[in-house]
Amino acid sequence: MIHVRYFASLRERIGRDEERIELPVGVDTLGALVAHLSARGSPWREALEATPRLMMARNHTLARAETEISDGDEIGLFPPVTGG
Repeated sequence: MIHVRYFASLRERIGRDEERIELPVGVDTLGALVAHLSARGSPWREALEATPRLMMARNHTLARAETEISDGDEIGLFPPVTGG
């Protein structure tokens, strides 16, 4: 089981700030996880499609789509951050 946390506009669009999910067979990277979440349909698909430059973290470290994930990981998904 992994812990997925949604931040900023993703949290608002999905309607929750976190969830725990069992990793399906074959979902072993962040990119595969995002594809799996999107395939769940609304509201995940709309939220993820509205965030084309999705940022991801695995266990509090920024990561890329090809980063491997496994049971027990905490995954953060958030839109790009800008500052002034």
